[in-house]
Amino acid sequence: MAKVSVIGAGSWGTALAIVLQKNNHNVTVWSIIEDEIKMLDEKREHLDKLPGIKLSEKMMFTTDLEAAIKGKDMIVLAVPSPFIRNTAKNMAPYVAEGQLIVNVSKGIEEDTLMPLPQIIEEEIPQAKVAVLSGPSHAEEVGRGIPTTVVAGAKKKEIAEFIQEVFMNDTFRVYTSPDMLGIELGAALKNVIALAAGMADGLGYGDNTKAALITRGIKEISRLALAMGASADTLSGLSGIGDLIVTCASKHSRNRKAGMLMGQGYTMKEAMTEVKMVVEGVYSAKAAMGLAKKYNVSMPIIEQVNAVLVDDYPVKDAVVNLMLRDKKTEHEDALWEQE
Repeated sequence: MAKVSVIGAGSWGTALAIVLQKNNHNVTVWSIIEDEIKMLDEKREHLDKLPGIKLSEKMMFTTDLEAAIKGKDMIVLAVPSPFIRNTAKNMAPYVAEGQLIVNVSKGIEEDTLMPLPQIIEEEIPQAKVAVLSGPSHAEEVGRGIPTTVVAGAKKKEIAEFIQEVFMNDTFRVYTSPDMLGIELGAALKNVIALAAGMADGLGYGDNTKAALITRGIKEISRLALAMGASADTLSGLSGIGDLIVTCASKHSRNRKAGMLMGQGYTMKEAMTEVKMVVEGVYSAKAAMGLAKKYNVSMPIIEQVNAVLVDDYPVKDAVVNLMLRDKKTEHEDALWEQE
């Protein structure tokens, strides 16, 4: 039995706490919001984010960050991506040398273009940092619907420890050394999901969504490979797997926000309506920054940015994608010679 704290009591943090508690670990959940912790402690249910899913009486809740961190075998960092740096900075004084932090949020910092694990390593250099990601909506994980994810770490034994702590009959965990690829797939798929939602909002069909998913993973892979990630990672759970579920699911906040924008909402109106952090909005500008830095073509993400940043009409953005210069699908494919 491991002592584990989940930092962040949103839907994803709470769902993972349920998985950990099911595995008979000693689980503490932290939130900076006192009313949220009071609700979880008294009602044993996240009434706002995961209604109807009861939490174990053994699960502990706190607003004391020091108490949540000290003496724990593993810390699961589950705050939304825009708050990762500040939360890590606040955690740093209490984290012991070699203590394990598993990032489960998805995003890229807009100002620095840094993936989230690099931010955590910068703010908490004494920690061992790993990641957990994949096609895994909190609403389904919390209800015990079979789900598969991947644990990424620099060292095999760390990834296998995370696998051992999380894995059960409804939550299957694979391991990988490619933390960068996992994080890039996790963050960039949210931007493509915004585009998929915009297409839904415009009333387009399955053909359009299939095009966005397949060309979207091509864009993500192109950038990830330029940055040093593995192609296998992008064809796996945290790449195409996460992209499919985020573009297609009714639970996807990124798809929902995009759909609202396709129906005429502004970005701010859509984010207000979704009532949760839409991480793709924060990652979109960072993705364009990375595309320019590594000289990589990312036309879908470019058009999403035009909509988000420049208030470009959604329908015109789709037309721009359809009328791009003629291309071959696979640039390295060889033609038969005369």
